[in-house]
Amino acid sequence: MGIQFLRLQFVDVLGIPKNVEIPAKRLPQALSDGVNFDGSSIEGFVRIEESDMKLVPDLDTFMFCPWEKDDRVARIICDVKKSDGNDFEGCSRTNLKRILKEIRTKGFEMNIGTEAEFFMFKWDEKGKPYTTDKGSYFDLLPLDHEEQLRRDMVIALEELNFNIEASHHEVAPGQHEIDFQYGDALKIADNLITLKLGIKTLAIQNGYVATFMPKPVYGVPGSGMHTHLSLFQDGENAFYEANSPDGLSNIARGFIAGLLQHAPAFTAIINPLINSYKRLVPGYEAPVYIAWAEKNRSPLVRVPPQRGSGTRAELRSPDPSCNPYLAFSVIIKSGLDGIEKILDPGKPCNNVNLYEMSCAEREEWGIRNLPRNLGEALEELEKDETVKCALTPHILDYFLNAKQREWEEFQRMVHPWEVDRYLELY
Repeated sequence: MGIQFLRLQFVDVLGIPKNVEIPAKRLPQALSDGVNFDGSSIEGFVRIEESDMKLVPDLDTFMFCPWEKDDRVARIICDVKKSDGNDFEGCSRTNLKRILKEIRTKGFEMNIGTEAEFFMFKWDEKGKPYTTDKGSYFDLLPLDHEEQLRRDMVIALEELNFNIEASHHEVAPGQHEIDFQYGDALKIADNLITLKLGIKTLAIQNGYVATFMPKPVYGVPGSGMHTHLSLFQDGENAFYEANSPDGLSNIARGFIAGLLQHAPAFTAIINPLINSYKRLVPGYEAPVYIAWAEKNRSPLVRVPPQRGSGTRAELRSPDPSCNPYLAFSVIIKSGLDGIEKILDPGKPCNNVNLYEMSCAEREEWGIRNLPRNLGEALEELEKDETVKCALTPHILDYFLNAKQREWEEFQRMVHPWEVDRYLELY
């Protein structure tokens, strides 16, 4: 019967996917004129008196989604435009395109790879989530009960031409990871949105709920999204220098230094939830301290041992709740600032466990802490002009206002832990 419907997909400022469905026969008109919609109903877009907006499909993102039960449906990712056809400042995908254009004017291409972790739960008779397995890192049946479902997810993603590098059970019960090959930053951001939609949909179809919430379970590691970064120049890896003792170029050092310099500010974007900071605590494999290393996994930035075309920096703090378009924008802008200002990342913390160092020792090394909560992260973001410039004023203002309201609401809330701890005692 062929395609009869097209899902026109985009995300709001917070990275939540949205879509409108049109008959397939309307695609030529949608490509030429866009599809009008009411932007005032979307988080972070426009006020009701300026609500007319349009979606412009990017035909390069056309795909059939294997998890769609109706094979007459396909999907295209869209950029959001104003009604007059000009770029909309609240479109996070367009924002990333702006940053990538800037880095190309410097002669670079940005490659990014991510490791997105997630949990899968079922609901008990009281409506509370529970994990069905007792697996840990790299376990398999009988401990890993979701092994076949995870395999089905990989098959579905490979049907979408994702180059899956690995999938496995993660450290915590019910926790999993699917990694796909690095690529162009915009494509990887698109793929992350598709990955999350696909995993959530397939989980529901099999009686589970999948979540990319950073820390859904107390006492076990949370879900991160380690992000691997490399710059290419004239087809060669600009992070690699054969004559350097450690194989790293000055460009790599500057980029890493930029990440370290601006990490407090961009943390609000790459760890955007109240819950994100329950993951960023000592003892659960997530970074807490702003430092870098070549072998050590406790600092914020790690440089894996591969050299040549595989030379890269791994930023270990992002979590999968972030809007990837905005996350990549602030990360790239921060690294580029380090290159342009010839910043020095300092000595690598190769043979020390940062979690075991004393405060005095970390101070001697010049190692700072990441923000401890969303409130601190928002304060750091407001102070950093470089990171703020990675976002349009529209996106920045909405993000700050939305997240400040979220933080204030959390501060007013009385948590069950407080009642259990203090009610009878005081």
